[in-house]
Amino acid sequence: MPIKIAIPKENASGEKRVAMVPAVVPKLKKLGVDIKVQKGAGVATRIPDEAWGEDVSLTSGPAKTLSGADIVLRVGPPSIKEVEDLKPGTVLFSFVYANRNPDVVKALRDNKITCFAMELVPRTTRAQAMDALSSQAALAGYHGALLGATHLARILPMMTFAVGSIRPAKVLVMGAGVAGLQAIATARRLGAMVEGYDVRSAVKEQVESLGAKFVDTGVKAEGEGGYARELTDDEKAQVREVITKHIQASDVVITTAAIPGRPSPKLIDDEQIAGMKSGAVIIDLAAEGGGNTTATKPGESVEVGSVLIEAPLNIPSRLAEHASELYAKNLINFLGLIVTEEGELNLNWEDDIVAGSVLTHEGEIKHEASRQAVEGE
Repeated sequence: MPIKIAIPKENASGEKRVAMVPAVVPKLKKLGVDIKVQKGAGVATRIPDEAWGEDVSLTSGPAKTLSGADIVLRVGPPSIKEVEDLKPGTVLFSFVYANRNPDVVKALRDNKITCFAMELVPRTTRAQAMDALSSQAALAGYHGALLGATHLARILPMMTFAVGSIRPAKVLVMGAGVAGLQAIATARRLGAMVEGYDVRSAVKEQVESLGAKFVDTGVKAEGEGGYARELTDDEKAQVREVITKHIQASDVVITTAAIPGRPSPKLIDDEQIAGMKSGAVIIDLAAEGGGNTTATKPGESVEVGSVLIEAPLNIPSRLAEHASELYAKNLINFLGLIVTEEGELNLNWEDDIVAGSVLTHEGEIKHEASRQAVEGE
């Protein structure tokens, strides 16, 4: 019998994305699978039910959608009720974030669900096509630059009028990962003078290749897995002295430093904010982890003196059409690792992507950091 794949409607408040889109369904069908989609699953993404076509069976409600499924594709974590509706051995793909959803992880463990958490996909060259964190972060960086432009009470590019010229706005992007680089590229396209900063000096060439100036603090902090290591107190003081001058000379500051499974590092403190330009804007793209400033209120817009701090949550959902399409392509590439040409499920634990992305399997929490977060030492 062919593998049955189910795509339920997302249940999180404000989530507009869906884990599959009609344009990617033909590639999914090539795996020799049957596909069930819950009615209304794509409505928030502007995908009407009739757009799914004949290759997809539409079902009413999550219970019918999940019934008998071998593989479930989601964006956000399932509810505990949905986990209980799955048969043991079902394979689930979704973002989970174990530290934020320990009860869901326990339910996945106890119900013997094999869960591949998309935030755990290794940050390697081979895994790039499956790296959903990166695909979604790129959209967040793009949108972050637009938010900075629309909340600033001036224009970004230089313009010349009959009465004279207006100088371009200064934008500082802190964190030169995927989101940061997209923010830099977008701000440059909008005509701003852009600076990029990251404690990893290795990204200097990437920042400069986008036409921005790299802020060099003299501290190198390359860590494992593509992330930055923790700085010493002396290094933090040196970085703060240099970066404060750039923060306080900027019209827009976009912060993007996020570490999956851990609180977002604080890059800007109250004293630095107090010295910023009147009317300056901070766009904090790390609000999901608590934010990159000491004044950030996740999901809110706050004014600190004359500085506006925007801390939007779930930015990719605002760009649901393309966010869903990119995510669906990440999933189809991952499925190619575990579904054979004969249409059978094959979990190859020798594959570094498969082994590195698994959260739960056969009644155990396999990812060590997640296990410690949920079960303790």
